[in-house]
Amino acid sequence: MSTGIQEIATVTGLSKSTVSRALRGLPTVADTTIDQVRRVADELGYVPSSAAAGLATGRQRAVGVVVPVIDRWFYVKALGGVDTELRRAGHDLVLYNLGGPGGDRDRAFRRSMLRHRVDALVLLSLVLDETERAELELTRHPMIVIGGPAPGLRNVGVDDGAVSAIAVEHLCGLGHREIAYLGGQDEDGMNVAVPYLRRDGFVDAMRARGLSVPADRLLDGRFSFAGGVAAATDLLARPDRPSAVYCASDEMALGVLLAARRAGLRVPEDLSVIGVDGHEYGAVAGLTTVAQDPVAQGRDAARAVLAELEGQGHPDPVPPARAELVVRTSTAPPLGKAPPVGKAPPVGKAPPVGAPPA
Repeated sequence: MSTGIQEIATVTGLSKSTVSRALRGLPTVADTTIDQVRRVADELGYVPSSAAAGLATGRQRAVGVVVPVIDRWFYVKALGGVDTELRRAGHDLVLYNLGGPGGDRDRAFRRSMLRHRVDALVLLSLVLDETERAELELTRHPMIVIGGPAPGLRNVGVDDGAVSAIAVEHLCGLGHREIAYLGGQDEDGMNVAVPYLRRDGFVDAMRARGLSVPADRLLDGRFSFAGGVAAATDLLARPDRPSAVYCASDEMALGVLLAARRAGLRVPEDLSVIGVDGHEYGAVAGLTTVAQDPVAQGRDAARAVLAELEGQGHPDPVPPARAELVVRTSTAPPLGKAPPVGKAPPVGKAPPVGAPPA
């Protein structure tokens, strides 16, 4: 292994210690240096020995990532970000898929993770029960959550209340007053915090503007495309249908667009629709959204646990991730109404809220 590092050092003109730190992706090394060293390492065919590193450090050079299911857009994107950062640091990703509410959480939390297979854990949109927390605390692994906050654990994610406030401000700025909310628990019943935070943010933002929120306009869309279609089909068949719908995910919002088309409604003339996430399908459909970057959130989470492993980080709260309004063609003033004075609808992106770009 030392011979390989010496060869890389000779080609790059860097010291062996700098090459070693760069190969491990330590935060004390500049990104440009890490990229240079990894490029040269690839050209020379250098392959680090994870087994040797484990023997020397007592670590596995692997990070466990726990997901409720693996077929959701946010999870897939966040996983990609985690994997990118771990590979840069020479670590493996060990995936634990809980498989929805019928899956075997015991296998993941009480057995597999306690066999010293990983050095740290990244949890995606999970809230742990007391037994799971106690079991994981025994490992003393650095841990972080991507998505909704979990009590006692660091979190990487957007401010969900602020996200809803952005959506309501946009719709009200266009002149909408009759606005429905589409949220609810996700289909797998695993993601607890985010749906409630976004719903409460919506209600608070509406009430702050003196607008009522009837209970029958808080709908359950199951955080899925099919759920969005079903909920919107019922909503749009009512005689008192709203002029706008705020959906807590783009997948539900895309379902609303389909339901509106089936109902013979024009978007945005008859109905404005806004989502949350920044799903690539939303761009194709012209969906206005409050966009976030789950890939960046995954990278930030991986960096945080790796820094803690190397003694370079502190387990302090992580600032909120970026969220920005992206205005497309699915929102406009209500039919027959112009936007309030000084509130002409913008085109493109509004200034983001949250932390600066990674």
